[in-house]
Amino acid sequence: MAKNVRWGILAMGAIAKKFAEGLRDARGAELVAVGSRSQEKADAFGKQFNVPRCHGSYEALAADADVDAIYVATPHPQHKSAAALCLEGGKAVLVEKPFTVNAREARELVALARAKKRFCMEAMWTRFIPAIARVRELIASGAIGEVRMVAADFGFRGGLNPEGRLFNPRLAGGGLLDVGVYCVSLASMILGTPVATTGAAHIGQTGVDEQAGMVLTYEGGKLAVLYTAIRTQTPVEASILGTDGRIRIHNPFFKASRLTITAGGKDETVEIPLRGNGYNYQAEHVGQCLRDGRTESDVMPLDESISILETLDALRAQWKLRYPME
Repeated sequence: MAKNVRWGILAMGAIAKKFAEGLRDARGAELVAVGSRSQEKADAFGKQFNVPRCHGSYEALAADADVDAIYVATPHPQHKSAAALCLEGGKAVLVEKPFTVNAREARELVALARAKKRFCMEAMWTRFIPAIARVRELIASGAIGEVRMVAADFGFRGGLNPEGRLFNPRLAGGGLLDVGVYCVSLASMILGTPVATTGAAHIGQTGVDEQAGMVLTYEGGKLAVLYTAIRTQTPVEASILGTDGRIRIHNPFFKASRLTITAGGKDETVEIPLRGNGYNYQAEHVGQCLRDGRTESDVMPLDESISILETLDALRAQWKLRYPME
């Protein structure tokens, strides 16, 4: 493989621009190609980010021999098919969260990646930023004792557009898959796979979850208390509560740069600034995995992405929320 990981980006939406910006600050990475269903969109994106090769189809990007890895930035329902196309083309794949629409799709995509012996990972970029890496270190060191609870929220008031991706059931819209997944993934990173899942949601006029509260139960009575919304402002913070202390991940927890550790009756606030926009860290992690010859990440494992989607599926089943493509 070339010294730098040569990246392609598939689909040209807002999240693709964030990843392209992140690649500018990613060590050992360069953006060499983009692919869109429209040549015009590909060319415009390529001009903005100085990309040498702009493809007018996803198939052309997947077949580009000078691309090592592809970031899949489509709406949720196309994650599986686009990622599969890239894997079939021999590319490493980073798939925007949520990994797929449901656990069945995730299991099928993981099976394909493993059969092809190609790298594949969910782009839960929050896991790779320095503040969250510090959280893992603090927990592992016993700084707050045994973790017993996790609390997290992610909500905002989006403009009601029935055809937009947030509110359109055909695009797997709603708060759970868009921003609730951040909360569920954080709980999964810390507590593992829940043994029981419960929650309540308000299903809005377009048929998607506009706000929801969730309680996940783990072995030994550990709990995660989470809430999410796309029509309600929330603090967007997280707390990790242990037997000997707690960690507060300040707003916005998904892009954290500040933690407060409370232990021994004392509070210590630490600043952990980001380099770049934060998306660069996951790109660097993928690059390191590829250089090491690994096909799966130890920070965002494929089996965990499946487990997270099983939790999301269980919640939606309680809410009787099923997307048209399912």
